[in-house]
Amino acid sequence: MPLVTAPQGPPPGKGQLVLVRHGETEWSRDGRHTGTTDLPLLPAGEAVARAAGQALAGRHFVAELVSPLTRALRTAELIGLKNLEIDEDLREWDYGGYEGKSTPQIRDEVGYDWEIFSHGVVPGETPGETVEDVAARASHVLNRVMPLLKRGDVILVAHGHLLRILAAVYLRQEPRFAAQLMLDAGAVCALDHHHDVPGILSWNTTHLPSA
Repeated sequence: MPLVTAPQGPPPGKGQLVLVRHGETEWSRDGRHTGTTDLPLLPAGEAVARAAGQALAGRHFVAELVSPLTRALRTAELIGLKNLEIDEDLREWDYGGYEGKSTPQIRDEVGYDWEIFSHGVVPGETPGETVEDVAARASHVLNRVMPLLKRGDVILVAHGHLLRILAAVYLRQEPRFAAQLMLDAGAVCALDHHHDVPGILSWNTTHLPSA
């Protein structure tokens, strides 16, 4: 099992970590697990990405990191980000044999009230990942980002489960705490700190407080 280390928070008076989930795709609209499958945004997904851009208008980011998958890259483009850096660790959870399936479908298959954070995934065309695997990748991202936050705000554009787990690691919680963090397609969040303790400034919204 990978060791997940909680990074130290940024020093007082410095940047916020802004998270944006990509806009809606056909599978996210239908509640189907979308990990490695590279789907485009729906028109509604493009609209919420533009709305996220309006919420972030006027903000300067010292770094802009994005998942390599099309739905995240297109979201970042519609937000208006210009200096994107692709980060492979921002890919979504590899759902293995549950790729493309909804939670009700999986529950029908397994015969019990399956929940991804409690029960995990099974191998399929890809091997799948544990929640600890995803948390380890999120920790790698945060370890790269923390020094950048000394200079100002950083934005990450990625995926629902990955960003929820990343937030849990930032908050120094167990990765499965992410099950309690809802995150809609196209939503914007901001993580910050208070007296050196990491916290949530804003979550699952399109209206961020002033920088």
